[in-house]
Amino acid sequence: MTKNFLWKLAIIVGITLFFLFGIFGVPKSFSRQGLLAAVSDHIHLGLDLSGGTHLILQVQVNDAVNVVAQNAMEVLKEQLRNRKIDYSDVTQPDQQNNPDHLVLKGMQPAARSDLLSIVQEKLPEYDVTGGPDNSWNLSMKPSSLSDLKTKAVGQAIETIRNRVDALGVSEPTIEQHGAGGQYQILVQLPGVDDFGRVKDLIQSTAMLEIKQSLGGPYPSEQAAMQDKGGIIPADAVLLPGHTMPGAESEGQAWYFVSRISAVSGKDLRDAQPSRDPNGQPSVTFSLTGDGGQRFFSFTSAHVGDSLAVVLDNKVQEVANIKEPIRDQGSISGGRMSEQQAKDLSMILRSGALPASIKYLSEETVGPSLGAESIRSGVQATVIGMVAVLIFMLIYYRGAGINADLALIMNLIILLGFLGWSSIAGVNIALTLPGIAGVILTVGMGVDSNVLIFERIREELRNGKTPPSAVEQGFSHAWITIVDTHVTTIVSAAILFIFGTGPVKGFATTLTFGLLANLFTAVFVSRFIFDWVLSRHQRGQALSI
Repeated sequence: MTKNFLWKLAIIVGITLFFLFGIFGVPKSFSRQGLLAAVSDHIHLGLDLSGGTHLILQVQVNDAVNVVAQNAMEVLKEQLRNRKIDYSDVTQPDQQNNPDHLVLKGMQPAARSDLLSIVQEKLPEYDVTGGPDNSWNLSMKPSSLSDLKTKAVGQAIETIRNRVDALGVSEPTIEQHGAGGQYQILVQLPGVDDFGRVKDLIQSTAMLEIKQSLGGPYPSEQAAMQDKGGIIPADAVLLPGHTMPGAESEGQAWYFVSRISAVSGKDLRDAQPSRDPNGQPSVTFSLTGDGGQRFFSFTSAHVGDSLAVVLDNKVQEVANIKEPIRDQGSISGGRMSEQQAKDLSMILRSGALPASIKYLSEETVGPSLGAESIRSGVQATVIGMVAVLIFMLIYYRGAGINADLALIMNLIILLGFLGWSSIAGVNIALTLPGIAGVILTVGMGVDSNVLIFERIREELRNGKTPPSAVEQGFSHAWITIVDTHVTTIVSAAILFIFGTGPVKGFATTLTFGLLANLFTAVFVSRFIFDWVLSRHQRGQALSI
């Protein structure tokens, strides 16, 4: 055997062993159970095969824009007061559809330069244009608005991932979905079928704020307004909440709290479930160094006043400040269960969502359905593979063995690729459409061999010698094989870019299967033909 044969054989054997390791690794035993366990450890199954929850979410990015706009309004009002500039009002005309658009009313034209200075220094993300009747329009710059919405989606993905990781889900998929302007997120949680709890954990904003309590509890919103003469103080907001222990009646109450927070969720360092002095479930939280220092300064200046713990714009707890507090606090009340305390602490640790979430698609796949899909998919693959192998042996005789070996190696490479992807942490799971991609790859492999073998037969009928017929068969069929494979790979790439998880699984297995087929149908099959011809006597016919 020449050196040319030896290095080709070494490449084929090395690639085969490499991908066999990707499939099996080092099995604990070579029994049937041991090999199956090794395969399941290396080739991870997708949601449709293992069971779990599939969600498509849409981030309501206008919520994030609205928060920034509200802050901009407060900054603008404060700066106008500091510069003693008269104005009548600052509003958001269309908070639903254009939350970034603000209108300043009643400011005289002489103050235009001061307004431009305020916006340039304090609100650089806004543009200012004049309007009718001494009004001024402030709109967020398109680039700033686009960046804000994109960051909202990215922050939502990170927050959801933190919450899902805390659930202990194995290999979840959490990524941006669809076109960029749709602001959608794909969430796939294999093995998770408690959809209600998952939904609550994902969509909860869990925005924590600690504010000064300025009045309450009031039995109703009307009673609270009457106590303040029908006008909410400029530095206060009216929020609903729970009645506190010791109240005459239980139910919802209303509180006036300061508009500005002493500390907020971004100042949290940790949150853990615990129990309050009455033995009821609660959540204990600690603050960062900077947050703790600000909290200490605030409580030092308000000893004897009341403090309100506000969660998602609802007062959870009100307590008197007996002494300065530095970096510890707790959330209790509301008849919190132990599971709710655990979930709330986990949500607080993961951070608040930047905007609310809308559910566009909700699917739950049971593990029994996934197991049935595996059986059906494997059965279809085995039956199809065996039928193809038998056909090639019958129709192409000795050359059929060549084709069968190439097809088997193609399957080894494809499954080994899936195994190595999990080893490398890329997380390419085998889905039910992915199994369809494997079956289609087998068909494409047969098609490639048929193109080559029929071309070789044609050259033999034209009187060519077997070596010449093999040479001409491969050289002429090569262009056609490449053309069909490239067009199919382009189609698979489009499916991967615009498809969801299972469709991406189909596109992935099909693409790599086609790349593997180019190697096996051309390089491996050609090597086998050359090796067979090297052992033939001169003039001996080729079995094809």
